[in-house]
Amino acid sequence: MKVIETYGLILFIVLVLSAVIQLYYYIFVFGKFAFYKPVVGTQNKSEEPVSIIIAARNEYANLEKSLKSILEQDYPNYEVIVVNDCSWDDSQKLLEYYQEVYFHLKICQLIEQEKYPTGKKFALTMGIKAAKNNKLLFTDADCAPASNQWLRLMQEQFTTGKEIVLGFSPYKGFGSLLSMFIQYESGITAIAYFSAAIANRPFMGVGRNLGYTKDLFFKNKGFASHQHILSGDDDLFVNETATSTNVSIQTNPNSFVYTEAKKTYTSWSRQKARHVSTGKYYKANDKFFLGLYYASLMFFYPAFAWLLVLQIQWQVPLGVFGVRFLVQMIIMYFALKKLKYVHILWLLPVLDVIYLFYIVIFGTRGLLTRKQKNW
Repeated sequence: MKVIETYGLILFIVLVLSAVIQLYYYIFVFGKFAFYKPVVGTQNKSEEPVSIIIAARNEYANLEKSLKSILEQDYPNYEVIVVNDCSWDDSQKLLEYYQEVYFHLKICQLIEQEKYPTGKKFALTMGIKAAKNNKLLFTDADCAPASNQWLRLMQEQFTTGKEIVLGFSPYKGFGSLLSMFIQYESGITAIAYFSAAIANRPFMGVGRNLGYTKDLFFKNKGFASHQHILSGDDDLFVNETATSTNVSIQTNPNSFVYTEAKKTYTSWSRQKARHVSTGKYYKANDKFFLGLYYASLMFFYPAFAWLLVLQIQWQVPLGVFGVRFLVQMIIMYFALKKLKYVHILWLLPVLDVIYLFYIVIFGTRGLLTRKQKNW
């Protein structure tokens, strides 16, 4: 009996400590974004020229569906550079057709060479070199802006001293549990990087909706420090170049860039395997920032479950869970509302538990991954 009581006490301590850490993150970290209000009057209204860069490989279908929305932005002076990275479909023909209609479209075609393999970072570098403007915006071929104000809204955040602009790229859902979890995971990620940027501790961005200056890119020698890593053209670059003063965020829903969620677990798993492999290369303090939150989640749910199984003063763990859940729901409601994801709130407890397994499985997979073959 004493063994069970001692075991229960240890579990209770673990539960309370992990709950306290969770509450700290929700209230003092994620709360910064949940209750964030943009400062009025700080936008850049100069309408300076911008270059939009898209790297695409065999993306005919996506370019046909989404490229027009980027070419038809309500902005007086911009160019769109599509880097056709060694495609063997009809992407080049489609781009040349568009170029006859849209004179601000520039095509940068890369040819496959066996001795000199390319990759997304090389393609982006070629696009950046071809850009005639200092302000750069990045998105992917399968992405479409929420409105024709996307470019204008993102450009407005290039205020004095700001070299990086972080935007958001939501996933369109299909009503399945997988699509809702994909939205939840992307939402948690966005809440984390927006909150960190608001706190002047930016650590990452997402390349589907990201801006930075050409000067910053070359000052940092491009992707040189992580050129050997397939992924990381977005989060590793931001992690390396962001400072407490050079990052701005854009949270206006009209600035969102939408993409479709993967429809099968296999395709989504393959995509996430590429994405999570970069986290181990973050700065030490950023890994601690993320790791502590993940660790608290991994300890909280197992401790809570075991205390209920052992039935040791079950009212106490339920009370701790209830307080944590109430705070989580309040913060996540306001945060997800900003991201246009509030519809997934009703499934939050289930998605949060799935997220725990996601962290364990893909976190371990990311740590063990050494080299990727495809972009």
